[in-house]
Amino acid sequence: MASAADIPSTAAITEDTATVRRAVVACGIGQMFEIYDFVIYGFFALAIGRAFFPSSDPIASLLASFATFAVGFLMRPIGAMVIGWYGDRFGRRKALVVTVGLMALATGGVGLIPPYASIGVWGAILLALLRMVQGFSTGGEWGGAAAFLVEHAPVGRRGLVGSFQQAATALGAMSATFAAAILTSVLSKDAFFAWGWRIPFLIGFALGPIGYYLRTRVAETPAFQRAEAARDITRMPLADAFTVHGGMFLAAFGLSIIGCVINYVFLVFLPSFAAQTLHIDLSRALWSTTLAGIIYLVLTPIVGHWSDRIGRKPMLLACAVLAFIMAYPLFLFLQTHPTFWGLLVVQATAQAVLTLYTGVISTILSEMFPTNVRYTALSVSYGFAVAIFGGFAPYISTFLVHVTADPLAPSYYVMLAALVSGISVLFVQARHRAPALA
Repeated sequence: MASAADIPSTAAITEDTATVRRAVVACGIGQMFEIYDFVIYGFFALAIGRAFFPSSDPIASLLASFATFAVGFLMRPIGAMVIGWYGDRFGRRKALVVTVGLMALATGGVGLIPPYASIGVWGAILLALLRMVQGFSTGGEWGGAAAFLVEHAPVGRRGLVGSFQQAATALGAMSATFAAAILTSVLSKDAFFAWGWRIPFLIGFALGPIGYYLRTRVAETPAFQRAEAARDITRMPLADAFTVHGGMFLAAFGLSIIGCVINYVFLVFLPSFAAQTLHIDLSRALWSTTLAGIIYLVLTPIVGHWSDRIGRKPMLLACAVLAFIMAYPLFLFLQTHPTFWGLLVVQATAQAVLTLYTGVISTILSEMFPTNVRYTALSVSYGFAVAIFGGFAPYISTFLVHVTADPLAPSYYVMLAALVSGISVLFVQARHRAPALA
């Protein structure tokens, strides 16, 4: 261990506004590209199902496509463990440079795979492998971006600065839905399903180098610099996260669930469900998702700002309670109003509730763990939550509707997630007034 004289104080490692701004921009743009690359698959599930999983039963094809979508989520905890270890050992910036490079390569590969008609089952195998690489990258990206932003944030503004990660996520998701909406609007149905769906994946590959460049030009976080100077870098951050901080790890996993489920049920599953089951035009369904995303983008920083004043826990608890109360009525409303406007009302309402989560989740998870395990602990806890409850949400929702013949069935899944997260929030200690991260 270093002596007290060798360890820089909090005041010794400070950043001017320009440095913080560069960190936010570099992290935010990289996060936007990562999420764009990862979620476009969900919005093109119908086209991907036809290209790689042809079947006489459209539901079977869609289920196969969503199952491959979920494969990426199985890799997220693994990516969180591996890249989280690297980020806690060698720095957040270096780890985030790796994630954006991996994602760009995998996304470009998806856009280039020949369809089933050309190479048979090998197309599906290659698709699954590339989806796994995407999941591995995203598993390390999310927690790293959260820790990076919150550790750069000035005292008293961690909620606001941390919320920019989720605002960047909103921009990435909106870019993906916008691309899907544009293509389904301007291309003929045959052209879209034959080759048009590949364009956004190739664009994601082309944009990757921008995020890579920006991240190589930004400074490491002050919190990690202090830990490094104090030689407080653990060799096994995952082991410490489980043994020393096991209670907080479980709480972080539980409170992360509801946001994952709301996002992937109402924003990823619902457009394909609306087109396949409710016979709403796919293009209009995607436009609804894009417009609803504006609410996510606008309200997330506002919630983050207010959490610096009143705390993160009230926001998360309100999200869980509202989701539990509103899930069934929202699906019932959509069933009785199976139109573009009905879908927009449902998705916009879900987005508004979701922002109570997105505005604080990056910050509250970062505040729950010390610097030497922060990247790994929040990446793995969130990674397991999104893998189990989020990644499989489109598949589970489709399966529930299929086996029960009840279009309201996905609402019960949302209510279960809300109950678990609501209970988990109660075990978290409020730390929004702490002067600095440990």
